[in-house]
Amino acid sequence: KRKWGRRQNHLFFPQDRVRRGGPLFCFALKSPRNGKNERVKMAKAELTTVVEPLCRQLAEQMAYELVDVCLDKETTGKYLRIYIDKPDGITLDDCEVYHRAIQPKLENYDYDFLEVSSPGIDRPLKKDRDFERAVGEEIEIHLFKAMAGRKTLQGHLIGLVDGEIVIDTPEGEKRIARKAAALVKPVVDMDGVEEMEF
Repeated sequence: KRKWGRRQNHLFFPQDRVRRGGPLFCFALKSPRNGKNERVKMAKAELTTVVEPLCRQLAEQMAYELVDVCLDKETTGKYLRIYIDKPDGITLDDCEVYHRAIQPKLENYDYDFLEVSSPGIDRPLKKDRDFERAVGEEIEIHLFKAMAGRKTLQGHLIGLVDGEIVIDTPEGEKRIARKAAALVKPVVDMDGVEEMEF
């Protein structure tokens, strides 16, 4: 079995992280600091209009799909997280190759750690293409406000129709306004994960 842990600032998510639904593979490095250069502070506007298109362009050139880009503030610093995928699945080597290619293009932006990961197995469905990929799969919808006394619904995704999430449940077809959903994510059966070989 492959040993998991921290080595030379590279982060390899251990099996218990995978068991909780996190990325299977992740390559991360601390941001290089250069005191001579001013760093551009990243607001949501810069993330969506500059950084994400830059990441998408490189991903397409390298035959990857850019799944998501986000900037998360944690106690240890600001994490710029990039999620990539490809039809036959992402490996740790893919994460490392993309990381080394994208890092120089982002060196003027303000973050502490840059992570490149495979998508988490229970990663929330946010974009239209996320829902398209999940058609037929069982999903869980968490609502902002209770509907018929329930704040969580579960069923197989039929699709997005006229701004509504349509699912098939034991009680029949249900439609939930997309804007009413606080969180939508796949239902993951984690039985047998402990026996997985890495």
